[in-house]
Amino acid sequence: MKGIMVPYSSTHGRLAMAGSLALFCLLMGLASVGLAHDGELRVGYYSRSCPSVEDVVRSTVAKAVASDPGMPAALIRLHFHDCFVRGCDASVLLDSTPGNPAEKDSPTNNPSLNGFDVIDEAKSILESQCPQVVSCADIVAFAARESVRVAGGFFYPVPAGRRDGLVSKKSEVNQNLPMAFFDVKQLQENFARKGFSLEDMVTLSGAHTIGDSHCSAFSNRLYSFKNTTNASEPSMDPKYVSDLRSKCPAPGSRQDPTVPLDPVTPRTLDNQYYVNLKNHRGLLSSDQALMERDDTAKMVQANINSGSIWLHKFADAMVRMGKIEVLTGSQGQIRKSCRVIN
Repeated sequence: MKGIMVPYSSTHGRLAMAGSLALFCLLMGLASVGLAHDGELRVGYYSRSCPSVEDVVRSTVAKAVASDPGMPAALIRLHFHDCFVRGCDASVLLDSTPGNPAEKDSPTNNPSLNGFDVIDEAKSILESQCPQVVSCADIVAFAARESVRVAGGFFYPVPAGRRDGLVSKKSEVNQNLPMAFFDVKQLQENFARKGFSLEDMVTLSGAHTIGDSHCSAFSNRLYSFKNTTNASEPSMDPKYVSDLRSKCPAPGSRQDPTVPLDPVTPRTLDNQYYVNLKNHRGLLSSDQALMERDDTAKMVQANINSGSIWLHKFADAMVRMGKIEVLTGSQGQIRKSCRVIN
């Protein structure tokens, strides 16, 4: 799955940056000081030590997107998968070592998790300009924000000051990440463990308006629902089932192609994801599950009604996600290479 288990206007419009930021602060009730500080994280953290950092990440992401339009979804998902396992410490970037398979080699991440080369390139440039100053964890957070800017036309400030972790374990991935087959209760519990509310979960799930999923993540919904041969899940739109069957083989096939999580606007961070759910066109079981409970179904409808407010909620949730269990101060290290500890 290339989109995170985790974009936004009902008209798919691009909001003006200044107006969007003002509305963001108004809606979230965040004063500028509140946005800029969270413990030792702050906006403008590198203003003196490495003032080019955000420009470097921006240009590196733009270059990557020019050759791969699916890169914004990959980088947002990379940030999500980093933060939900051991916090936002760039542990997802570490390579496996003898006797210690790392997070990136979990079947949940390999081969579907992408964007590592983009982070490597930005890190290489920054190491030449500001040696051992900018953490890999902050580069991942900046790259996710730039992906929201590219795909959704929306900018939000990102507090920085994270440091990089020293541990990455394959076994911890499935213990922390939500799975494609989760129901609402399981999703709610998973997100609550990271400090998020039910509404936050519904908000962040909207990231599935961009990106792709391997057919194996949902093919049982098309061919063997409840272990019944050739039976599709009744909640799915029959026309959608037919379209997906034309692209995805039955479970057990050696082929495992990908399809867009949102077939309508697959490269635009907008609220079409929620429209799809209402039309019984949620790709993953965990997506369509949001319509099975009255409380989450009402949240889905609210996001359909006001895509711009949803976008601001999404940006706020992304900022808070970037603060999960961060290492700061003298904790961890600033890696020279994002793939190995110093």
